[in-house]
Amino acid sequence: MSDNIRNDGESRLAANPTASNWERETLETLVFATIKERRAARRWSIFFRLAFLLVLIIGLWTYLGLSFGSDDENLGRHTALIEINGEIEAEGSGSADNVIPSLNKAFADAGSAAVVMRIDSPGGSPVQAGIIVDEILRLKKGYPDKPLYVVVDEICASGGYYIAAAADKIYVNKASIVGSVGVLMDSFGFTGTMEKLGVERRLMTAGANKGFLDPFSPQSEKHREHAQEMLNEIHQQFISVVRAGRGARLKETPETFSGLYWTGAKAVDMGLADGFGTVDTVARDIVKAEDIVDYTAHEGLPERVLKKFGASVGEGAVKTMSHTVLPQLK
Repeated sequence: MSDNIRNDGESRLAANPTASNWERETLETLVFATIKERRAARRWSIFFRLAFLLVLIIGLWTYLGLSFGSDDENLGRHTALIEINGEIEAEGSGSADNVIPSLNKAFADAGSAAVVMRIDSPGGSPVQAGIIVDEILRLKKGYPDKPLYVVVDEICASGGYYIAAAADKIYVNKASIVGSVGVLMDSFGFTGTMEKLGVERRLMTAGANKGFLDPFSPQSEKHREHAQEMLNEIHQQFISVVRAGRGARLKETPETFSGLYWTGAKAVDMGLADGFGTVDTVARDIVKAEDIVDYTAHEGLPERVLKKFGASVGEGAVKTMSHTVLPQLK
């Protein structure tokens, strides 16, 4: 296009040699402006493509859990921090898949003088809590000179306390909520409502107990007793972990394992906790290593984006509609 403009201009000047110089200059200015505009457009196009590529690379890097630094980087003497926020479940910061790799890195680092777990959890899965506790006990045997402390934030109840009990010492705030050593299994029964509405339940099973705890069928005494036996068994597992972890510090009463919870101040009196403190005070006064390094496996960019756009809605709906009931440490 620029060449056509130049040729047309030169032809008109040749046909009219008396044309003024300003016409030639105007045509040249238009040609150069067009060329400059196209070059700028190409540069911006290249810039945006490179920026998009860079964002994509960073997102993939974060998703794969990679680091720009070396795992062998010498961090010096420090206190290793691992955080558990929210429910103890198969996904999230309280899952065994997230906590265990963080524990291994924290214990294995030669510069970590101690490991501090900051817990703010109402409880959750006894399976996930049990897996984490087993790994803590294994690591404590492998690294006998590296203590593990728990610092309670707002709440450390049930499954959260299940994990905390495996620590060498537990520090709380006087207003923290601590305890709830118990197990529950909850669901709903809709049989009376269905009868009033004239709805007939048609459940076919292969196996006499396959409809165990189906909310749309009457609960049999046999099923109730079986569920209670499971809860009692898991409760005893919980109690054993607490007794083993707290030892002689635990001042047992009839209420200790009843499922009640207490303030941090009361928990110290009962031997459920050892004293008051925060991550900073424990690092400074107990570990004597004020530098704190976070080993928590944080959620990557792709996961945050997926959750923002509601990718987990389908999973939540499935869990809500399912009649399968699991024991919970809550």
